[in-house]
Amino acid sequence: VQLVESGGGSVQAGGSLRLSCAASGYSVSSYCMGWFRQAAGKEREGVAFIRGDSRLSYEDSVKARFTISKDNAKNTLYLQMNSLKPEDTAMYYCAAKAGPYFGDCSRATYNYWGQGTQVTVSS
Repeated sequence: VQLVESGGGSVQAGGSLRLSCAASGYSVSSYCMGWFRQAAGKEREGVAFIRGDSRLSYEDSVKARFTISKDNAKNTLYLQMNSLKPEDTAMYYCAAKAGPYFGDCSRATYNYWGQGTQVTVSS
């Protein structure tokens, strides 16, 4: 399984970015997938999640600003990030769970991880 993120970069506060996570050896339509982030000196935190049946969940600070989605035909996971804030600055990772999970994907254990893409938001 390989997950490859792209789309990170540097933007000013209020700007937008769209992250992509191209999957190989894994079908994005299958099970839980999610976006996580880790800021310098902080623990990794979950940001947005999507289940195989497309049920969504978000961390409170990004609700109404970030949107997770997937394109099954392209086998790619996305994170649209709008109204970015300096506190959104972090390395962003996509992750995938091997096997079914019927609860909230924010509570799942993830087996596969991408290498990360850096998002930097300046004020």
